Amino acid sequence: MSAVGWPETASQASAYGEEAKERVGFFTDTSICIGCKACEVACKEWNLVPEDGLVWTGESYDNTSELGANSWRHVAFIEQNEPLRLEDEGKEDVLRWLMSSDVCKHCTHAACLDVCPTGSLFRTEYGTVVVQEDIFGPLDELRERADRRLEKLQTEGWNGAQLYGRDPGDGVGGFGAFFLLLDEPEVYGLPPDPVVTTRDLPGMWRNAAIAAGALVVGIAAAFAGGSE
Repeated sequence: MSAVGWPETASQASAYGEEAKERVGFFTDTSICIGCKACEVACKEWNLVPEDGLVWTGESYDNTSELGANSWRHVAFIEQNEPLRLEDEGKEDVLRWLMSSDVCKHCTHAACLDVCPTGSLFRTEYGTVVVQEDIFGPLDELRERADRRLEKLQTEGWNGAQLYGRDPGDGVGGFGAFFLLLDEPEVYGLPPDPVVTTRDLPGMWRNAAIAAGALVVGIAAAFAGGSE
């Protein structure tokens, strides 16, 4: 069990017992995203989420900018003076657009799940944090497909192709919704080394308790010394 009492991994969702299913996930290949934002609009329509992102930010053509209360799916636009393929390195006037449909990552160690006080977030029998009805599959199968796709792009000389969230050994135990990116995660506004933010809570509370105890002892000692 984790420090706050929830299962540490999706595979330990023992509350489902025999109803537990094989863990499923998502694989997003950003190399084929054309930035149409149709998925962003469809998400709003399906979930009856209010419109937003209608104000010109001046930052880029990406008008929603980031995930938020009214943007459950965000298609990022990143304009770069970089070549699409390595063979074009050194050429002048090179330009590429990086586009990525960003969603919940379904972390194996999900801090949002740990701290939710209302039960609105929960681990499903499939190991996901948020239920999706399609566009997903068995996680191991998706990882194999992602590895093959990455190998293909690298063989073709694509610039910066890499998998993000595929590694079960990362700071959140790997993502249930992972991505093929064409540059470093920071370029997409993603943390390069994600960690579960609640991992330090036990130590923080312990240090706070020690500090409080020391303060109480110090005050008591001061009063005792003053009464002599």
